[in-house]
Amino acid sequence: MPTSLLLPRRPSIKVHSMTVTPDNVPGDPRFFTRHGPFGLEELAQRSGAELRPAADGATATSSFDGIAPLQSATRGQVSFLDNRRYLPLLAGTGAGAVIVAPAFADKVPPHAAALVSRTPYQAWARIAAAFYPPPPVNPGIHPTAVIGAGCEIDPTAAIGAFAVLGDGVRVGAGVDIGTHVSIGPGVQIGARCRIGAHVAISHALLGERVTLLPGARIGQDGFGFAVTPEGFESVPQLGLVVLEDGVEIGANSTVDRGSMRDTVIGAGSRLDNLVQIGHNARLGRCCIVVSQAGISGSTELGDFVTVAAQAGLIGHIKIGTKARIGAQCGVMSDVEAGADVIGSPAMPFREFFRNVAFLRRMAKKTTQDGAGEKANRA
Repeated sequence: MPTSLLLPRRPSIKVHSMTVTPDNVPGDPRFFTRHGPFGLEELAQRSGAELRPAADGATATSSFDGIAPLQSATRGQVSFLDNRRYLPLLAGTGAGAVIVAPAFADKVPPHAAALVSRTPYQAWARIAAAFYPPPPVNPGIHPTAVIGAGCEIDPTAAIGAFAVLGDGVRVGAGVDIGTHVSIGPGVQIGARCRIGAHVAISHALLGERVTLLPGARIGQDGFGFAVTPEGFESVPQLGLVVLEDGVEIGANSTVDRGSMRDTVIGAGSRLDNLVQIGHNARLGRCCIVVSQAGISGSTELGDFVTVAAQAGLIGHIKIGTKARIGAQCGVMSDVEAGADVIGSPAMPFREFFRNVAFLRRMAKKTTQDGAGEKANRA
């Protein structure tokens, strides 16, 4: 039978034209709402930067209507630099103001004002947020949403289309719940949280200003079972997930609820997309866990720990405060506070690269010896 009879025919789609935002205007108006304009003094105040007017006499009352990268910015836009490798772009920028570290302040072109900050990326974040703040919450419950018995929903909260809230859910002031969100019975959500589309939450308590990006799964069963001669027997997972204030969890990441004690994500911590947190894990304040990393059950992280992409941590270990776990690292034992580790099994950075250098020398020597023997035989 011809293949064309077996496969469904797809409609032909022709794109006749596509409107693309020019490079010098970030924030496509179809998706982002821009605020402003702002004067230089206001921008300096918002960012906490020191204002140094342009050398050619431009005044601090100049008006700015947006942000842009160095290579495409115009006089009415703000740009920034925090990396020496981009100094050539700074020299040729058309920006009317540039956020820079003190070391680069004298490199700003004479037509541009300098916004000097010891933390230029933070200043950039604040100015970008001034032009493009988060969208406002539009209070109300969509008519397609399903609200269980005994729910307490602050009148300033927004509940999106086809969202489902189980019995006894509590939603705080200014919360924004997206479309197709599923919230299980008894869940509590603190003020000003933002819950993205298709998020599922159960057995969880959320503090204030928590952000869950689309597809995140919070509070599902942990990976707990007993091994028997007949097979596996599931162990009831009786703990909760506690997300403290200011936590942000990326798209399609999962946080399992605890088995006997709660899984806790400390205040201000950031989890990237596609992160797995096992049951009973405890993360301290302001931890960072990058994409595709996995933290096994009952592992504890101190404050300000960084776990890089694709790292894996086995269960029941402790990672000390401000430790840094390198990308694709396999951590199988405790890590001391402030340590930097990489490799699998994990080891200190210097030891790892010494080993790499040694192996390269041995491989080179083996290759040379082999070539010598071959020449002698010839």
